[in-house]
Amino acid sequence: MAEVKVYSTPTCPWCKKLKDWMSENGIKFEDVNVGADQNAARQMIEKSGQMGVPQTEINGKMIVGFDPDSIKKALENA
Repeated sequence: MAEVKVYSTPTCPWCKKLKDWMSENGIKFEDVNVGADQNAARQMIEKSGQMGVPQTEINGKMIVGFDPDSIKKALENA
């Protein structure tokens, strides 16, 4: 089973869209609120080199933005 984290903020519409899509597709994930957790935000930036949300981490691979095709591919390869 892949370890999936979604780095998001409560006010981000694309974050909500991503999390809704993942739930609808039965993908279990940990939601990490980088707006409230500065340490998690720093880790996200170090891993991806990007500050924007949403970002999805699947077994250490970072996917920036709402990208269902890349998420599906990463889960298949996990």
